[in-house]
Amino acid sequence: MTTHVPPRPRHRKLDLTNGRVELTHGAGGRAMAQLIADIFAPALANEFLAQGNDQAAMPLPGAANGKLVMTTDGYVVSPLFFPGGDIGSLAVHGTINDIAMSGGVPLYLSASFIIEEGFPLADLDRIAKSMGAASRAAGVPVVTGDTKVVERGKADGVFISTAGIGVVPAGLVLSGDRATPGDVVLLSGSIGDHGVAIMSSRENLEFETAILSDSAALHGLVAAMVAAAGAHLKLMRDPTRGGLAATLNEIAHQSGVGIVIAEEAIPVKAQVAAACELLGLEPLNVANEGKLTAVVAPEGADALLAAMRAHPLGRDAAIIGTIVEDKHRFVQMTTAFGGGRIVDWLAGEQLPRIC
Repeated sequence: MTTHVPPRPRHRKLDLTNGRVELTHGAGGRAMAQLIADIFAPALANEFLAQGNDQAAMPLPGAANGKLVMTTDGYVVSPLFFPGGDIGSLAVHGTINDIAMSGGVPLYLSASFIIEEGFPLADLDRIAKSMGAASRAAGVPVVTGDTKVVERGKADGVFISTAGIGVVPAGLVLSGDRATPGDVVLLSGSIGDHGVAIMSSRENLEFETAILSDSAALHGLVAAMVAAAGAHLKLMRDPTRGGLAATLNEIAHQSGVGIVIAEEAIPVKAQVAAACELLGLEPLNVANEGKLTAVVAPEGADALLAAMRAHPLGRDAAIIGTIVEDKHRFVQMTTAFGGGRIVDWLAGEQLPRIC
């Protein structure tokens, strides 16, 4: 969800004299990586930002054990209310998940609201109550916040910015640069649910079976995974903007490896697959808000998979691939027909305003 600082992908530098920000720069794919690498990473450079993860782990001043972990995010989803959630619960879940991907225990959240003049108070109340319910259910309170109102037409209803802090236990290091050849790639469940739920709301599509967003707080699942796999666990990422394809490419570039996945091993609900075909979407590129992918040493894979399947948010978990040696850092997929293809970064803005 947050702005990764991945290793610089192969690209021509941005035209900082005449170029303009485009929707693709926020889509989670190659263009966003380019924007970060050319503008934000050099301008804000420091050792913590350079970690390149969804959060930054920092020493706790005066503390001998553990590290402080912090993340920040913004939510501009459209529509504000969608099947399975809304912008309020999404903001809580997304921020908690970014903390959790470090193996950290999320402790506290902040929330900032930018509200457009004329926005219905009933809708604002509904969003605030949803955010409160989600934070209480997760056991991670929103402890501070801010509110700004802008003129009519200067925003799109309401935008929410959040920050979260947590603590990573001593000795636990999960980072996108730790994958090595031979490691196993796991996925916690079916992909594409959130993005398709958003699109079905926008297009007023009706399906025989309701498609709900998978928005959920994953820190409980993560705690079970850490307990089961211990030192064998290398890294975790939640495949949000840009979907699973972008996340795997980030890992490949950050670790300097290749990844081979099997199409038949990747869970996709039948109604989601059908909706993607109708809408012309690739499930691998569609955003998720309650799933994670993990990389683990092979000797810890079976224990990790069992722990994931024992948790309600990981009952459909699967081993989907392996890490391989590849100087080109390609993500490759063996198709259901026995062929193969490259799984590349998202080239453009497939689903704007998805989170």
